[in-house]
Amino acid sequence: MSYANRKQMSSNRTAAIIIVALIHIALGYALVTGLAYNVIKKAAEDLKTFDVEDEPPPPPEEPPPPPEQNTPPPPQIVAPPPIVRTNTMAPPIISTPVAPPPVNTPRAARAPPAPPAPPPPRVSQAAKARANLNSLFSTDDYPQSALRNEEQGTTAVRLTVGTDGRVTDCTITSGSGSTALDTATCNILRRRARFTPAKDQAGNPISDTATARIRWEVPAE
Repeated sequence: MSYANRKQMSSNRTAAIIIVALIHIALGYALVTGLAYNVIKKAAEDLKTFDVEDEPPPPPEEPPPPPEQNTPPPPQIVAPPPIVRTNTMAPPIISTPVAPPPVNTPRAARAPPAPPAPPPPRVSQAAKARANLNSLFSTDDYPQSALRNEEQGTTAVRLTVGTDGRVTDCTITSGSGSTALDTATCNILRRRARFTPAKDQAGNPISDTATARIRWEVPAE
């Protein structure tokens, strides 16, 4: 081998060694640069993922104390007045008799109903006054109160005549306008009037009614 060939092979080996060394340097730089990037990235992630705790709420405020109240003094106990007992009489007990309940008797044992009342006897002859009824009155019969007040008028009456011919009842059917004159009319007729009693068809005396009109006039002086 010539010297020129050996020199050329020596220069090629040197170039190859330099190239390998550059490749190793580049790989080392890339490795170092990659590791640094990973460290920085992890540190940044740690800074982003830390927890932020909220502050606890403040404690509730205590309510203010109630205002002071002036309590009134206790009421004074006053003894009640003494009880005065009075002897009261108990009301009388009035007992009302109670009718016994009706007894249901058999239909056969019941008393027969009372027969209807007989009709009043028919008047065959009416009662008749034995004298003019106005003649039974005189100026002395004029009531004093009616004289003082100058009261006068006509009193119409209905009289009930008994079987003895006397007046048993007197009813004012039309007043004179004076109570004193009307009262005196009935009183005088009861005492003084006499009638022939009425008779039935058999001729027996029976009660009857009659009417009269008495005229009162203030007597002239």
